[in-house]
Amino acid sequence: MIDNRQPDQPQPLVSHLTELRTRLLRCVAAIFLIFAGLFSFAQQIYTLVSAPLRDHLPANATMIATDVASPFLTPFKLTMIVSVFLAIPFILQQIWGFIAPGLYRQEKRIAIALLVSSIVLFYAGMAFAYFLVFPLMFSFFAAATPAGVAMMTDIANYLDFVMTLFFAFGVAFEIPVAVVLLVWIGVVDVQYLKKVRPYVVIGCFVVGMLLTPPDIFSQTLLAVPMWLLFEAGVLCASLVRKRNEVACIG
Repeated sequence: MIDNRQPDQPQPLVSHLTELRTRLLRCVAAIFLIFAGLFSFAQQIYTLVSAPLRDHLPANATMIATDVASPFLTPFKLTMIVSVFLAIPFILQQIWGFIAPGLYRQEKRIAIALLVSSIVLFYAGMAFAYFLVFPLMFSFFAAATPAGVAMMTDIANYLDFVMTLFFAFGVAFEIPVAVVLLVWIGVVDVQYLKKVRPYVVIGCFVVGMLLTPPDIFSQTLLAVPMWLLFEAGVLCASLVRKRNEVACIG
């Protein structure tokens, strides 16, 4: 059997820890560099993120700030979160640089595909939430506001709300990567995943109920994509498994 491992020399524990510290510092530096570039646009970034709600506010209604420092701290907090999100490709690249020397060539090919897919799917989940889920959800909330009640949302509460949904949809869109990874490392097989499909569908709707506001629209808009992404993950896992079997036979 041919060893496909790269000819990297074993390193002592101290060297690994030193490299890990260096890569962590690079990640922190990248986040702060992005933050420094975005800080002057903090107000505009918050305006962009709050647009889905403001577009559905009643006439003459505005968002409010109930805390004295909220007009400054809330855009500041949002800009820091955006900096972390934008730095994710670099952070994952640093993680990859740390673990790659210990992988075989075949493992590296699959791992790179999973890494790139995880980045794309995470951003796709956030875009799905912003462009589709938020407009429908806030339109529903605005229409459901009782008569005599002014819909005037606090900017800090809104930020916490949408960041939770951004993260929920971003993580939910990672389902295909998680499915392929579980099959690849041998935790489950494709036949088992097909067998538990009905339970997965129910679980998707339960997760949608827990992670989204109590309205059927946003719950369905999270549950249905999760189920479809699970099916895509099963299909990709089947292809990966067949490719590995062919490679082993060869």
